[in-house]
Formats: sequence, C-alpha cells, structure tokens
Amino acid sequence: MNTKYIFVTGGVVSSLGKGISASSIGKLLQARGLSVTMLKCDPYINVDPGTMNPFQHGEVFVTEDGAETDLDLGHYERFLNREMHHTNNFTAGKVYQSVIERERRGDFLGTTVQVIPHITDEIKNRFRAVAKGADIAIIEIGGTVGDIESLPFLEAARQMGLEAGRDNVLYLHVTLIPYIRASEELKTKPTQHSVQKLREIGISPDVLVCRTERPLGPEMRAKLSMFCSVPKESVIEAPDCESIYEVPTVFHKQGLDEQILMLLRLRAQSKDLDGWNEIVRRLKNPKREVVVALAGKYTDYKDAYKSVNEALIHGGIANEAKVRVRFLDTTDPKIAEQVADVDAILVPGGFGDRGIEGKIRVAQLARENKVPYFGLCLGLQIAVIEFSRNVLKLSGAHSTEFDPKSRYPVIDLLPEQKSVKDKGATMRLGVYECSLKKGTLAHRAYGAATISERHRHRFEVNNKFRKLLEDAGLVVSGVHAPKNLVEIVELKDHPWFLATQFHPEFKSRPEDPHPLFRGFIAAAVERAQARQAHARA
Repeated sequence: MNTKYIFVTGGVVSSLGKGISASSIGKLLQARGLSVTMLKCDPYINVDPGTMNPFQHGEVFVTEDGAETDLDLGHYERFLNREMHHTNNFTAGKVYQSVIERERRGDFLGTTVQVIPHITDEIKNRFRAVAKGADIAIIEIGGTVGDIESLPFLEAARQMGLEAGRDNVLYLHVTLIPYIRASEELKTKPTQHSVQKLREIGISPDVLVCRTERPLGPEMRAKLSMFCSVPKESVIEAPDCESIYEVPTVFHKQGLDEQILMLLRLRAQSKDLDGWNEIVRRLKNPKREVVVALAGKYTDYKDAYKSVNEALIHGGIANEAKVRVRFLDTTDPKIAEQVADVDAILVPGGFGDRGIEGKIRVAQLARENKVPYFGLCLGLQIAVIEFSRNVLKLSGAHSTEFDPKSRYPVIDLLPEQKSVKDKGATMRLGVYECSLKKGTLAHRAYGAATISERHRHRFEVNNKFRKLLEDAGLVVSGVHAPKNLVEIVELKDHPWFLATQFHPEFKSRPEDPHPLFRGFIAAAVERAQARQAHARA
C-alpha cells in the first residue's frame, strides 16, 4: 500500500493545539490497525531548538538517538506509545543548511539555487524519508498560515498533493472559532480568512478542526462548510478538555477517523480504544489526590516542563491519584512556607544560577523532613550540593557551572566538555546505559539490573568527592559504567529520596508510566494518607 499523507496546518493564532490534534488523529488511526509515523516541521532558522530559551519555545524534547527536538515530539511519543527519532523533526534552518552545504560542494552543477525547486525538494525528500514503511505519515507544519517562514513548507505540502495524488494526501486545518462575550456569539470570520489564505497558497483543506470554548451548533457547522468548501461531516469541533488524553475520544465521537479513512480511500479494522478509555476513566475519577511542589526556573511558562508535568500525570494514573502541581518561586526567602503542606517535591532540569540557592534549600527541607524528593538532571546536582554542604560540612560546595572557583566543586565538567566552544548539540545527549545497584530503591522500581535513559546535560558528579558522599550515606545506585559516571543517587534512611542525572520524564507514557514517576507518586500518596490520618487523630 502507498503511504498516505496527512498535512496538519494551523490558522488564526498560534498554540491552538496542532500537536495534540495530530497526535490524537495518529492514536485513532493506530487503533484501527494502521502503522503511523509523525513529523514536525518548524519554520524557524535555528538548526534545532537546543539553544533556544524555554520561555520562547517550551521544553526541548530529547529522542533516543540524542536529537534535541520540538516538544510536540513528546506528544507524539506519549499518544502513539512509540519512539520518535531525529528524522521526526526538522527546521527551516536544517533544510537551508543542507541545501547550502550541497551548493558549496558543487552538487547543483552551477544551477541558480532557489526556494523552488531546491528548498522545496529538500523538504519533500524529508517528508518521504520519514514516511517510508508507514501506512500513514502525519506531518505537522509549525507556525500559522500567513507566516512568511512557513511558506516553503506549505508549498512543499501543496506539491505533494500533485505528486502523490489527491487520494493519498489529506489537508487538515486547525483553526479558532472565537467567542465574543459582549455579543455572546461565536465568530467564523477568522476561520474563513485563514482558509482563504491557505487557498491562496494553493491548498484547499479537506477537514477543519475548530478550537472553540462553546459548542458549534448545526447552523455554525453549515456556515463553515459553505464558506470554507468543506463537507459538514468534516467540520470537527475541538472543545477545551479537562485532559489532553480525552481528545482522541472527542474526535472519534464526531467520526473524524471515519472521515479520514473515507477521504484517503482506506480500509481498516474497527477501533480498539478500550485501553485508552481506561486511562481517561482513571484520570477523571481519581480515588485520591496529592500535591507535588515543582521547584523550577521557568514556572511562569508551563510548557517549559511539559514532559515533567505529563509524567507526573502518568504517575497519578498508575496510582489512581490526581496530581496537583504547585510551582515554587525558588527566589522567595520564605520558601519553607511554600512546601510546608506538600506531599512531595520535584526539582527538574535547567540551566543558569537564578533560584539555585532556593532549590538547594528545598532539597534540604525534603531530606530533613522526610518529604519524598525526586531530582531530575539539575535536581540530582542540587541534591549532591545540598548533601555536601549540610551533611559533609563542605562549606561553599557547589557546581562549577555556578561557582567556577568553588573550593569544593562537587559538580564539574568532564575534561572533554571543557574544550567545547559551540553550544548546539554538544551536551551529553540521548540514551546511555545505566547499571543499578542491587537492593536499592532504583533497582526495586525498575526491576532490572541494567536500564537505558535519555540525557541532556554537560555537568557531572565529581568522582573526587564520590567516596566521601557514599561514606556519609548518599547511595550511588546507578552508574554509567564505561565512564564511571554517577547516574542515580538516593538516601537509605528516607521514605523516598532519589535523583537521576538523566531525564526519565522523556520515556513516560500514559499507557506505560515511568517506574520512577510511578514510585514517586506512590510515596506522595503514602505521605498524604499518613498526614490525613494524623490530622484525624
């Protein structure tokens, strides 16, 4: 069977949820027995998002093969429950870089290099490469229709309709139906203009996915159908949901998967969403609730910790618990008051020294007060610094990232990192093997002697201090043996205190919660129940 292509575009405003819509469609088609792959095209000139500020772009998601990618790849992995790779995300910068390198080598034999056909051909080649072997390739084009940056991607998508044949290509446009409170009306005009702009480029959408906070009535659907030349059955309502994991079911109830199969001339088996519906049931009907404090740097922009938030939700699913996340201001000198009533504390990854002392204080409070603590990447380094200062009494112990002249550099760069000058794609990235110490919390959680996890960092625990740390009670329970690098630390005399140098959140899925997040939330539930019992007594 020829691979079928679904191009997902967005109109009116950004952040409409194209990634969630694309992932939900992928889930529905996967549930029909079809093999699905996904691709995110980002129109910015950066070669990858690795050097971009999370405030602008959200988290950087890391794949198994070490690619720093758009956060939507996290959605793809979580919904489809399968791994993405470096081929599943590329930017305009990467496309232009590739074409310019070929021009410098003389590959174009003196031809004038232009956006059409050279840039668009490179984009189409990448479309075809990622689609190879799949029944359906869902290709999400970032940005908003009308942005100058995305024009080459949209032109390439238009050309695919001619080259692959219209029975093999479907265009799905995600758009906004705003509600005007003063007149109490939903307005279709922004969507009409967005579709008109898409048509000017040469693409007529086959399906409209309409983000709306109020239901679309029959008259509104008919109006959208007529003015946008889309069948009424292909006008799909995308209301705000309590959980993103409800979206596949919402789409299925409106027959979106049936419409796609019909438009692409596909036959598929009946749906099998029973497992997914059970996840949604657990999410909407939790038996208990816990509060987790998140001591991060980018707490004003929740997408900066998208995978962490989702992994906490997955841990909640495994324990039938609702997880409420409290974002901490680690620059607040009264931070102890912020964590006085929480059930667990998590310190995520990050870069830069803002709020570092507050994070160290949070780790100390968790250790001394027996509050479950989970450190991710920087969170491990924070735990080591705190332990060094307050248990080993190494005054001023620090990371050379924040204090290059520290007398006790318990966190430091590896020798090979000290000579690195370029910032992009030069960290320890992607999957590394980790050997676990038998009998430890980590070993019990994983139920395995060896694991593999994804990394994104430069600094490591300084092995010069390792014996001191272990002799004082900080257990090194996971090690990357080839380079003798500390991967996991934990405390023996604590209900649940564990930190990892890697990022377990990248491998957690709703259908397969990560074992460490499962265990962390279980510890939070236990603490919450103990506190409630104490309060009743």
